[in-house]
Amino acid sequence: MNNTVLVGLQWGDEGKGKIIDYLCRDADVVVRFQGGNNAGHTVITNQKKFVFHLIPSGILHKNKICVIGQGVVVDPEILLKEIENLKKVGIPVSKKNLKISNFCHIIMPYHRIIDSLREQKRVEKIGTTKRGIGPCYKDRVSRCGIRMGDFIDPKAFAFKLKDNLREKNPIFKEAYGQKGFRFNSVYNKYKKLAKKIEPFVCDVTDYFYKRQDKKFLFEGAQGTFLDIDAGTYPFVTSSSVVASNALLGSGLAFINIKKRFGVAKAYTTRVGEGPFPTELKAEVLDYLQDEGGEFGATTGRPRRCGWLDLVLLKRAIKVNSINSLIITKLDVLGNLGKIKVCIKYKKSEKIIKNFPYSLENLKPVYKEFRGWNKDISKVKSFSKLPKAAKTYLNFIEKYLGIPINFISVGKDREEILKKRKGEK
Repeated sequence: MNNTVLVGLQWGDEGKGKIIDYLCRDADVVVRFQGGNNAGHTVITNQKKFVFHLIPSGILHKNKICVIGQGVVVDPEILLKEIENLKKVGIPVSKKNLKISNFCHIIMPYHRIIDSLREQKRVEKIGTTKRGIGPCYKDRVSRCGIRMGDFIDPKAFAFKLKDNLREKNPIFKEAYGQKGFRFNSVYNKYKKLAKKIEPFVCDVTDYFYKRQDKKFLFEGAQGTFLDIDAGTYPFVTSSSVVASNALLGSGLAFINIKKRFGVAKAYTTRVGEGPFPTELKAEVLDYLQDEGGEFGATTGRPRRCGWLDLVLLKRAIKVNSINSLIITKLDVLGNLGKIKVCIKYKKSEKIIKNFPYSLENLKPVYKEFRGWNKDISKVKSFSKLPKAAKTYLNFIEKYLGIPINFISVGKDREEILKKRKGEK
């Protein structure tokens, strides 16, 4: 296996956790390079469900090193809870198999409060998870953030925290009519958290510069159209989601990435606000939500659902320079008599030929496919799929111009098919 990056091609929730879990068997190091605990990766194995928000799902495998790179923002409480929950079920987590960059920024309690209050004040709602991700990234860019290296140094942490509270407490009072934070209560609580996290912290760049012979798998969070630059702005996340950020966000610019996997559901989902051309209502929406378990791993919010949008995917493939496609949740479509795919957009009866600047007020132009009305979760090879399912997949592959290499046909970690070159 070459060094690989895997990213979502839609609005997140594409099933990346399961695919990362599958691919990391051939990797030595699994790296998370952006986002925070607003993302959730789910893996189901031996009837057990694991939901990861910060730790790469490669932690479920022995002899893998999991890395939280410098582009990730870390909520110490969430991180320690994940570590504790893994240990409770017998999954070892130590400084040997979990490395956290000393350049990560820390999510503080005031970030979460600002996130919630700001969303309440806005006229144009973003649909934030209110986890403090955006305000933490804002402090990072404003150069007043608290990094992991500061966090685990009591003196540096005290200085940075006091400096931040001097600035933020008046904002809480004047802009939101809220009380601010007391230094001692925040400092004493978070100093204890820092002591527990300290053993995992290291200079990730230095550590892996001497270990470049290992096989690296870079794990993206969210999806392409939540990217701060390439996404459906302003309804986006606060970090760069795309594949090209893997090296910068990890701190491992010296690693040569050859394989770029893109993951897409066999249909489309979105959480939060923003345009969604193929969004469905009523019966088919209810079916996809129930059959696909379309409720957020982080927030529990029901996901908006729609037909597969190939115009959107084609753009995502260009933005990420994807050379291999993975389709997930094909099994969810199993009981639908008809399945639609968006192949063009239309605005005021005019066909939109190029990917538009805005997805607002667009109508999808569909191609319709016959469903296969069959449970495919136990199918063991692409050739054994129903003819209608293969027709659907082959059309996607031809339209997008890149090969589909893997297809997820069920919830379990083993229910994945490998499509071999030339298989029809």
